[in-house]
Amino acid sequence: MVDATVAHKVPDFETLHRLAREYAQRAGRKRLAVAQAADEQVLLAVRDAFSAGIVEPILTGSKERIRPLMERLGMDQRDYAIVDVADTEEAAREAVRLVSSGQADLVMKGVAQTSMVLRAVLDKQIGLRTRRLLNHVAIYDIKTHPKLLLMSDAGMVIEPTLMEKVQIIENAVVVANALGISEPKVAVLSAVDTVNPAMPKAVEAAALSKMSERGQIRGCIVDGPLTLDAAVMKESAEMLGVKSRVAGNADILIVNSIEEGNVLSKSLSMFAKAGFAGVIVGARKPVLVVSRADSPESKLNSIALGVVLADHLARLAEVQGDFTLATTVRFDS
Repeated sequence: MVDATVAHKVPDFETLHRLAREYAQRAGRKRLAVAQAADEQVLLAVRDAFSAGIVEPILTGSKERIRPLMERLGMDQRDYAIVDVADTEEAAREAVRLVSSGQADLVMKGVAQTSMVLRAVLDKQIGLRTRRLLNHVAIYDIKTHPKLLLMSDAGMVIEPTLMEKVQIIENAVVVANALGISEPKVAVLSAVDTVNPAMPKAVEAAALSKMSERGQIRGCIVDGPLTLDAAVMKESAEMLGVKSRVAGNADILIVNSIEEGNVLSKSLSMFAKAGFAGVIVGARKPVLVVSRADSPESKLNSIALGVVLADHLARLAEVQGDFTLATTVRFDS
């Protein structure tokens, strides 16, 4: 089987953007459908992504609202396709339909509500649904950390079950592969580094670790339960006496609830000043659901991530078929 992983690990967002530009130069810009684009912060990111040469934007929404914003931002309207749709929910559906019909390569939420975009993504007629779980994968560029750090799920699955965590891991591994991490190290987080029967999530983490060890979860190394410091800091892992191939060197952090992930995500962004990018994985194409509170820089990072992931999924389809058809977890002996 041909390895569709990029040749070298992507250590930071500067390299991520360079990789997106290289893909665009080689295969052409990705067509980005924006669901209700009448927002200055969204248009700033789209403008910068277009200027960088990585996307060909298709803006859905009200022309009457979009065009004045474009003029204010100095955007040449001849460079942008606008699909005039007055109703916000219809704009979200049109953006998703453009992707599902092959007229665009990835979809990004503008000012349409997240629920509207996801309803369209899951629509049986015009959507991008598959048999896989859809979940959010976030990436952080932390200046004091030597590599990018992935985390899931801080934005979609409220409190994943054991089997949902399996698919969350698998989806995160696809993103890690797109970033050049061929066998990512996955830490399932907990408040303790030992299996405590009184803490069900710690027991689940141990089960996921054993499933990985037995080959039921493939393409990565999973260990848990691990505390955050033991997962990402080698010195802490050594001080705590945690011996593991993952401890101190995790590429992916798996959280136990959306609350846990949200607090950790905002702590990294607010206090560690981490750069952020995010994508929803499990659909046929990348879905960028960015918060209105996210900066234009974070939105631009997410677009670059979406471009790199779209290219990776296309190459995966060429060499091994569509990864989104079903989970790969094994229960056979």
